[in-house]
Amino acid sequence: MKSVFIAVLVFFIVAVAYVVWHLWRLTPGGWGPRLTVSLLFVLWMVAAFASMGLRSRAPISLITALYEIGHPWMIVWLYLLIAFIVADLGVLVGIVPKGALVGNGRTLAGLLGVITLVLTAGGIHYHHKYREELTIRTEKPLNRPLTIVLASDLHLGYSNRKGELLRWIELINAENPDLVLFGGDVVDMQVRPLLEENYAEAFSRLQAPVYTVLGNHEYIGKESDAEAFFAEAGITLLRDSVAHFEGVTLIGRDDRSNPRRRPLSELAGHPDGFSILLDHQPFHLEEAEAAGIDFQFSGHTHRGQVWPLSWVTDAMYEKSWRHHRRGDTRYYISSGLGIWGPKIRIGTRSEYLVLHIQ
Repeated sequence: MKSVFIAVLVFFIVAVAYVVWHLWRLTPGGWGPRLTVSLLFVLWMVAAFASMGLRSRAPISLITALYEIGHPWMIVWLYLLIAFIVADLGVLVGIVPKGALVGNGRTLAGLLGVITLVLTAGGIHYHHKYREELTIRTEKPLNRPLTIVLASDLHLGYSNRKGELLRWIELINAENPDLVLFGGDVVDMQVRPLLEENYAEAFSRLQAPVYTVLGNHEYIGKESDAEAFFAEAGITLLRDSVAHFEGVTLIGRDDRSNPRRRPLSELAGHPDGFSILLDHQPFHLEEAEAAGIDFQFSGHTHRGQVWPLSWVTDAMYEKSWRHHRRGDTRYYISSGLGIWGPKIRIGTRSEYLVLHIQ
């Protein structure tokens, strides 16, 4: 694991240096303009990482500002990296003139202009929440037909603030759900902003019982803190445990960050009635099929958040987004209601699921 981390770190450093080198060459003028552009890019990167490194010490207002300012750097860097690699390949095969990448203000302005437009559109797109609807008919006994709202990856904290949560709660309540289920990563690593700004009060406005499971971000922080917050907010945490609601069996798996979590076969047993599995990370989907689960809801992937990372998640998972089926087991892999890092979606969407069981 340590060797993998070192390899990723080395790749990241080389990739950042590659982009800075290209910005230096592309900027017209002498040392002054080139040094200014390169330093601004590096300082922007520092702001992104400072927002994460200072989370437990700096004032919340400062960290929030650093999040808002710094995190879009990640996408700008990614798109500059892709653009410069493509351009270098173009030079190599003779399609792109060599002079296009040296001291060319028009190329630099055009490249940064296109990226700015894409990021602006992605920011607007993120704030539109898509409503996905799914109806499942079952022959298993139900006390009554149910409407359940499911969402994953809220990532509440320094990035997604309380005002944003209140807007999401309005969307959920508008569905008049019988039950609300969250599929993990409700907390974005630290509960500090949720406690200091009383996010629990916002959750109390939900007009239906609420259940959740832990995600990897609750583990990156401190899962016991997240557990205490859920209790304060009136949210029932299913941590390798089972609950029953109106004839439906709710099975909540602990996140796979816990290497000692119980096997699903042991946890599920022989569920009575219609069964819903909450499992944050959608690995090993065959386990739900083997356990006779009727419906599994997962998140975690965000479907990469921005293109072309969606290609990566599509390759990593059997299903990284939307509906799926294995035998008699139905699945929905959510791209998430919230987001981690920059509040920008490019080629993906923020969504919640309205599930009708009849």
